[in-house]
Amino acid sequence: MNLKITGLNFDVTEAIKQYVAGKLERINRHAGNLISVTVTLSVDKLEHKAEVDAHLSGKDLHVETIEPDMYAAIDILMDKFDRALIKHKEKSQNVRSAPSPEATE
Repeated sequence: MNLKITGLNFDVTEAIKQYVAGKLERINRHAGNLISVTVTLSVDKLEHKAEVDAHLSGKDLHVETIEPDMYAAIDILMDKFDRALIKHKEKSQNVRSAPSPEATE
């Protein structure tokens, strides 16, 4: 998995990079098919925005969140991203494993 962390109007410190990488390790357990992940952190007045663009095999995901604190924004972003990955994984498994209605008759 390729990980890229960028900051817009915001200096990304080593502590924030390690925090984001630590959160992504938990998520990587759910989705082994991650090809690349781009995390963009930005500050606009009092709003801290965190967004992630993930390239999976077969789909691209985009999740974003806005919070008053950057660490809170990263936490909520990773929770949303985790739910989106699980939803994508379940959806792709259900399509392939569902029997056709004609086969049951």
